[in-house]
Amino acid sequence: MSRAPSAKGHLPFGPYRTWYRRTGELPGAGPAVVALHGGPGSTHDYLVSLAALADHGYPVIHYDQLGNGGSTHLPGAPPGFWTPRLFLDELDNLLDRLGLRDGYVLVGQSWGGMLGAAHAAARPPGLRGLVIANAPASYPLWLKEMAVLRGRLPPGVDDVLRAHEEAGTTDSREYFDAMMIFYNRHVCRLDPWPGEFQATFMEIYNDPTVYYAMNGPSEFHVIGSLRDWGVDDQVADIDVPTLLISGRHDEATPATVRPYAELIPDVRWEIFENSSHTPHLEEPERFTRVLLDFLKECG
Repeated sequence: MSRAPSAKGHLPFGPYRTWYRRTGELPGAGPAVVALHGGPGSTHDYLVSLAALADHGYPVIHYDQLGNGGSTHLPGAPPGFWTPRLFLDELDNLLDRLGLRDGYVLVGQSWGGMLGAAHAAARPPGLRGLVIANAPASYPLWLKEMAVLRGRLPPGVDDVLRAHEEAGTTDSREYFDAMMIFYNRHVCRLDPWPGEFQATFMEIYNDPTVYYAMNGPSEFHVIGSLRDWGVDDQVADIDVPTLLISGRHDEATPATVRPYAELIPDVRWEIFENSSHTPHLEEPERFTRVLLDFLKECG
């Protein structure tokens, strides 16, 4: 059971505010762990279990990226406002304001893994390690694999999805129900979904501004600004130990993850056989062991 949060609040980020929570004292026995959640447009909630790392001497920083959760919401912002650079700048701002530049490890999940990889490729001096969990190296790769996974859905499901995507009715109940067949196979295979994952899921739907602008109406129908974006042309510059994580049933299939394994100089890849997109929830004990082993290597 993790200790109570040591601090939480808001950090100025230009005219906006970033909500954060720190668990454990700074400095810790080991480097601070900064959790980068997915989406884009998700929240920290589904990664809250990482706070238990503080019991092992690693202070943990959770934060909600701009546009969702406890951070400033901007429902009127034009789609072009939401860019990877914005979120990289927000991460830099958080590191500076919390005084983490002397030593930190990034744990990025899904979109957060791509964000962490882009940050690490710039070789910031205080970064000691990087965890890329369930993240594609590019959205073009992701979309190719989404077509493969959709083709393996039960008969008729993809037909329903495509009919609504073509008609622009992805907000319908029928689309949602068909979408959930995919999600229960490739996003989180637990039944029921854990409360923290449900909380994040509902946060996206309460304010889908960022998700819709950058991604689209679902995980597999990416029509937003990220559809042509990737970090596969940057990751060879990452010069810190890197742990790559994916699930056997993950929507981030091996083909989407492999560029990290092939291009990052110091990397190891752990596949979780009984997981999809959320091994930290689906196989929590093994996930914690693997992560702690990696953190010990980072100092």
